[in-house]
Amino acid sequence: MSGTKPSHQEFPDSDLDDLSEEMTQMVCLESDLQDGQMKEVEVGHHSVLLTRCEGKYSAIGNQCTHYGAPLSKGVITGHTVRCPWHGACFNAHTGDLEEFPGIDCLPCHEVKIENSKVYVSVKKKTLRQEKRLKNMGVATPGDTRTILLLGGGAASLICAEILRQENYGGRIIMASRDELLPYDKTRLSKVMNVESDTIVLRRMEFFHRYDIEVWLRKEARAVDTDKKTVTFDDGSVQSYDQLLISTGCRAKGLDVPGMKLDNVKMLETPEDARQIHALSLGSNVVLVGTSFVGMEIASYLIDKASSVTVIGSSELPYQNTLGREIGRATMLMLSEKNVKFYMNANVTEVRGADGKVKEIVLKSGDVIPADVLIVGIGIKPNSEYLKGSKIHMDSKNFVTVDKYMRTNVPDVYCAGDLATFPLMMAKGQLVNIGHWQMAQAHGRIAALNMLNRQTELSSVPFYWTVLLGKTIRYAGYGEGYTEIVMKGNFEDKKFLALYIKEDRVIAAASLNFDPAVSAVAERLVSGKVISKEEAASDDLSWLQLS
Repeated sequence: MSGTKPSHQEFPDSDLDDLSEEMTQMVCLESDLQDGQMKEVEVGHHSVLLTRCEGKYSAIGNQCTHYGAPLSKGVITGHTVRCPWHGACFNAHTGDLEEFPGIDCLPCHEVKIENSKVYVSVKKKTLRQEKRLKNMGVATPGDTRTILLLGGGAASLICAEILRQENYGGRIIMASRDELLPYDKTRLSKVMNVESDTIVLRRMEFFHRYDIEVWLRKEARAVDTDKKTVTFDDGSVQSYDQLLISTGCRAKGLDVPGMKLDNVKMLETPEDARQIHALSLGSNVVLVGTSFVGMEIASYLIDKASSVTVIGSSELPYQNTLGREIGRATMLMLSEKNVKFYMNANVTEVRGADGKVKEIVLKSGDVIPADVLIVGIGIKPNSEYLKGSKIHMDSKNFVTVDKYMRTNVPDVYCAGDLATFPLMMAKGQLVNIGHWQMAQAHGRIAALNMLNRQTELSSVPFYWTVLLGKTIRYAGYGEGYTEIVMKGNFEDKKFLALYIKEDRVIAAASLNFDPAVSAVAERLVSGKVISKEEAASDDLSWLQLS
C-alpha cells in the first residue's frame, strides 16, 4: 500500500540548531499502519519510509539508491520493499539491499512505540545521506588466496563487493579490457552525450580502500584450468584459486561491403556514445536494428539529427519480446516524430564517398542517404580466449553454468551476458539474458558460492527501456507466451501487458502503470502463480496500484 504524507507533529528545527551531529530529529506519528503497509513521512524535511511488517514498525530511507524513485510508491511483500521503477529490493527492517539494480543500501532509522504513538528518530548526520554502503572488509595479511575476476562490468563489480562484505580476506583482482572503471552501461543509449565520470559506479578510492585491485586495459587471452592461470595480452600470467569469467559480449557487425567506412558506428563504450551524438547532429542517421538499444538511440536522436531512419528485419520492433501490439505502438510513437521505418528489410551494401558512409542499399533496391550508420543487430560473446580450455560452452559460444553460477570446471564461475544459466521461474530452463540487473544478481550468487555459502540464483529478470521520455518496464521471462492480457490502452500511453503461457502469467510490461510490474516480479520471485483468470479480472488490488 502506498500512502500520502500524513499530518504529524514535528519537533521544531530551532530546538536542534545547536545540537551536535550525533543528536537526532524526531517525529511523532499516529500508529495507523496495518501489517504489510507503508507510507512516506518527513523527519527534519527528510523523506523517510515507515513500514509495518509482522507487527514491527521500521523506518528506512524512501529514495531508492538506484535512481531515487520514491519507495512509498512501490510494493511491500513480507519484509521486502520493491522499487516501483526498476525493481530494486530492500529489507524493510534493516535497509539492506536484497535485489539489484541498486548497489547501495538505505539508511535505517530508530523507531520507538510509546502510548500508541510511533516515534521516528533520525541522526542529524544521516539526514543528508540517501545511500549507505554495507560494511566491507579488506585483505587479511597472510591470506594467500586469490580470486581473479575477468571483465570490468556489473557482474565482476558486485562479485568483488559481496566478497568483501562477506569478509573474504584474500586477494581480489578485477581485470578489464576497458579504459574505464565499472560504469552504468544502461545510460549509454539513453543519455549519449555523457561524461564518463558521471556514470562510474565506484571511484578508484573505493577500490583502494577495500583492497580490490583493478587492472584496466588488460585483456585475457587464454585460461589454463589445470594450472589455474590466465594469460593476458601483455604476456603476463596470473594464477588464481577461484576464477570468475564475466567478459560479456560485443556488438555484432553487418556482414556486407562498406562496414569499414568512417561514420559506421556500434555502441559499446561511453566514447562510442559521445561520437554517435556528435556525428549525428544535423546529419542523416540510419540505424539498423530494432532492439531495445536501437530504439532508444532512435528516440534520443529525434531532436538532434536531420533525419532518423530505422531498418528492421522483422515486421515490427521487438515483436518477439514485447509483442506486436507494443511494437506497433512504439513504431507509431516514433513515426509521429518523423522517424522513418523500413521493416522486413535487409541491408546488402553500405556505399561511401571520400571514405565516409554515403548511402545504404537494401535488398528491396531502396537506397537511403546516410551521413551516419549505427548498427545494433545483436551481440557476439567475448569467449574466444576460452577455446582450447576445458570450460564448456554451448553451440553459440556462451558459457554454461548451473544455478550456483558454476561452470563444469571446479573453482571456475561465469556471470553476466556471457552465461547461459537455469532460470528458476522458467522451471530451470537454460537461458541467456543480457539484462543489467541479472548480471548483478549473477555476481552476487557467484561470490557467495565461492565462499561455500551455497545459494541458488532465484532472481526474476527486470528490464526497462526509455522512449521519448517514457519508460516501459518489463519483468519476467516471456519466451513462448501464447497470449497477452491488456489493461489500459496505447492511445492514452498507459497500459499493462500480462504475458500468458499455460494459463499463467510469465511476464509483464507496462507504461505509466506503476508499480504493477514490480508487483508481478514479487509474485514471480515468490513462486506464486498468477493465473490467467486473475490477470483478466477487473480486480487489480493485488497489483498494489497507487
